[in-house]
Amino acid sequence: MGNGDSIISFRNADICGGENTVIYDLDMDVYPGDFVYIVGKVGTGKTSIIRTMIAENRLAKGRGEVCGFELNAVRERDIPYLRRRLGVIFQDFQLLMDRSVEDNLSFVLKATGWKNASDIDRRIMEVLDAVGMAHKSHRMPHQLSGGEQQRIAIARALLNNPQVILADEPTGNLDGETAKGIMELLTGINTGRGTAIVMVTHNLSICETYKGRIFECRNESCSEISDGSNASGSGCHEETTGN
Repeated sequence: MGNGDSIISFRNADICGGENTVIYDLDMDVYPGDFVYIVGKVGTGKTSIIRTMIAENRLAKGRGEVCGFELNAVRERDIPYLRRRLGVIFQDFQLLMDRSVEDNLSFVLKATGWKNASDIDRRIMEVLDAVGMAHKSHRMPHQLSGGEQQRIAIARALLNNPQVILADEPTGNLDGETAKGIMELLTGINTGRGTAIVMVTHNLSICETYKGRIFECRNESCSEISDGSNASGSGCHEETTGN
């Protein structure tokens, strides 16, 4: 479907948010090395697209393919294998607060099939080095700032060398200077590793500073626009959680 090289592709896809369709006839292709923004007002379906990509929300109509998995046909037991090919970053970090940074990452590796202790330790240090957090491996999440917690969340997303990272408002809970550091880290991963990034954001100024392809959700549709200046400005600079 679509271009054979795409790693995410939707054709005439209806996207659900809960029981309701929030986006009709989505056409989207994401290719290796892409940096793709999904922008729009609160409640226009941005997060619902991400949830559909990870097979958390059902695809109401049309076709969708993510990392070789057909969303229409993927079996429940195969969804964990789909998700292992993705890295997911959330606005609220979603770290396990009862264990150290190192144990957070170890938990993910063991859950995705890693068994050799030395391999696990080596991979944890590799991803912590990549995000500048190797010196915080033994800290508990509550001992870290918001920006540091998000860096750990990015490290977690890198653990299994994903083809694409899905980032849902990764700067939404951060101050401007910390958000800048996170964006520079993400763009560095994108350009340095060739990892595709799909990022949901309300903040159009981010799109203007860190260039990428832009899809705008509006009026129950989502389509690619040429640049951030064409996006509707009203409501797009809020940093609150929405769909």
